Amino acid sequence: MANFVADAQVHGHSITGDWRKGIMPSWLFFIPLISCLLSPLSSLAQDTKARELYAQSIKLFGERKANEAIPFMEQAVKQDPNFADAHLKLGQLYEFTKRFDPALDAYRAAIRLQPDSPASGAAYQSLSSTLLRLGRYSEALPYLEKFQTLFPPKSVQNQRIGRQIETARFGQEALLHPQPVDPKPLSTVLQTTPSQYFPVLTPDEQTLVFTALKPEGDEDLMIATYNGESWSPPISLSSGINTNDNEGTASLSADGRLIVFTACQGRKGYGSCDLYLSRKTGSDWSTPENLGPTVNTHHYESQPSLSADGRRLYFVSDRPGGKGRRDIWRSDLDEAGTWSKPLNIGGPVNTPFNEASPFIHANGQSLFFASDGHVGLGGYDLFVADSLASTGQNTGWSTPTNLGYPINTSEDQASLFVAANGTRAYYSFEEQKEGVSQRSRLYVFDLPESLRERVKPVSFLKGIVADSRSKKPLPAMVELIDLKTNQVVSRVQTDATTGQYTAVLPSGGDYALYVSAPGYLFKSLSFDFSQPAPADRNRSSGTGIAMNVPLERAVSGTTAKETLNNLFFESTRYDLADKSRTELDRISAFMKTNPTIRIEIAGHTDDRGDPAANLLLSQKRAQAVVNYLTKAGVEPGRMQAVGFGKTRPAVPNSSDENRQLNRRIEWRIL
Repeated sequence: MANFVADAQVHGHSITGDWRKGIMPSWLFFIPLISCLLSPLSSLAQDTKARELYAQSIKLFGERKANEAIPFMEQAVKQDPNFADAHLKLGQLYEFTKRFDPALDAYRAAIRLQPDSPASGAAYQSLSSTLLRLGRYSEALPYLEKFQTLFPPKSVQNQRIGRQIETARFGQEALLHPQPVDPKPLSTVLQTTPSQYFPVLTPDEQTLVFTALKPEGDEDLMIATYNGESWSPPISLSSGINTNDNEGTASLSADGRLIVFTACQGRKGYGSCDLYLSRKTGSDWSTPENLGPTVNTHHYESQPSLSADGRRLYFVSDRPGGKGRRDIWRSDLDEAGTWSKPLNIGGPVNTPFNEASPFIHANGQSLFFASDGHVGLGGYDLFVADSLASTGQNTGWSTPTNLGYPINTSEDQASLFVAANGTRAYYSFEEQKEGVSQRSRLYVFDLPESLRERVKPVSFLKGIVADSRSKKPLPAMVELIDLKTNQVVSRVQTDATTGQYTAVLPSGGDYALYVSAPGYLFKSLSFDFSQPAPADRNRSSGTGIAMNVPLERAVSGTTAKETLNNLFFESTRYDLADKSRTELDRISAFMKTNPTIRIEIAGHTDDRGDPAANLLLSQKRAQAVVNYLTKAGVEPGRMQAVGFGKTRPAVPNSSDENRQLNRRIEWRIL
């Protein structure tokens, strides 16, 4: 997993140790203890020779010659085995040079000399912290419990050690119940730079964007595509987005045409790191725009995550008003294209410590994030929380759940991306040699069943919107409406050049989807995932549906017509069901926007039942629609209702599915 640190500006990895980029090397974790090597002695040796060797070792370390300092400190403890401070400093030198087993032995030696003295606190702290970082929780626990007794129960030190004890106990239990995961490298084709990390994908998992660290130390955003069998070699996302400075931690909308990313250098911004946005039209990305002073401040803003429709943004900031050091915040895009004042998402997600790398799943309900404030296996762990709004409760989040071992380990975990179908997860794994980070690679694994149950999968609809006659691609709006609440679930714009669109279809609901463009009849589609039938199993499990959408021009004297798929009636009745309001109000709005147009509302049935009764029923259903529109303010003279019964089937009445298609209401321009 990635060695994530809170002070990282762009990607948060400790791969190169290049401080200029805000990438803190992992050994800085030990600086508070290693600095003791240069501080006044806490205890003096009785042996003069031991003191001289000790002093020479300290001098060499001050000259950044740690390896040369070790033999002198080793001789000091041999000269005087009761020299407790020399044992401690020797352990810290070993630890500094990544020689962990000798370091542990040295710390234990220091503790054995004064096991009940507060003077041994530094040795207890160094020993237990090293054991925790190595994932040796059972060994760390007794030392931590003893260490804690050296401080008053309500002291800051006691509480800090108490958190480490929680980590040791949690880690001990997690190792006994590992998650069944088997990470695999994503593809060697993607490994064109020393390191790759922070992957994000479109819902079809065919477009991948990730941050790449180049040999010269520059970070850029790269893109690759999947053809069903293999990944293409990655290329620069855009020369207009990537610069000689660092760009990273990107987030994509579901259609892959809106990106928000972090930049910390080179661009004119508001703070140490800012968020930028770019839109794709055709094959070109727009010049990145700073999200502005409402989202960006003179503080730190980074690690963005967009909702599927690109209208909600989660990110990390240390701005005032938060719950901890770095918190997760949220901002929404309004109809005018303005980002709202960010809201802190609060507890129980945010803690008094650090949260990082939020990822909102395409379902809009599952929030994955990294934290060093919740109990975990040490450092930053990955967690998931569920939106309470999806359960009908007030806004907020459920208590976060640790993703478990080995997704989390004693090392820091940076981020996780979970596919729209909820079956696969992508992340970066940082390879190490002798405790030193070497490179980071992209990996994928199947999400364990226990986590799949937490992540509600989504389907997606993708295709091209075009004029039905000329076949010319159209800039159109695609909107998904919850028929139960009449609320917009998502709203996306097609590519103005290609007409392409991708819309996410959440499971567990009854939805209307509308495709509309000025001067055209809107297309009405219906998706019922509230009670999945056998035919819907593939959809409810999160697969994609490919569908091109031809739109009919709204011109008088043509044969333009569309089926209104979101009008609902009880069997053999003509009373409009309440969830028909969404469709009816949309027709009403269309009529008011196009005041010169006249329409015909036509009712149709299948071939079952008495033909005369069917004819009457179809007429009454059409008239019910006209009556509603009249009450909504549409002039009656602009509409006519007609019933055709079974006489004009759309498809042969050869199956129940076909008969359902024939029971319909159509509208056409007169």
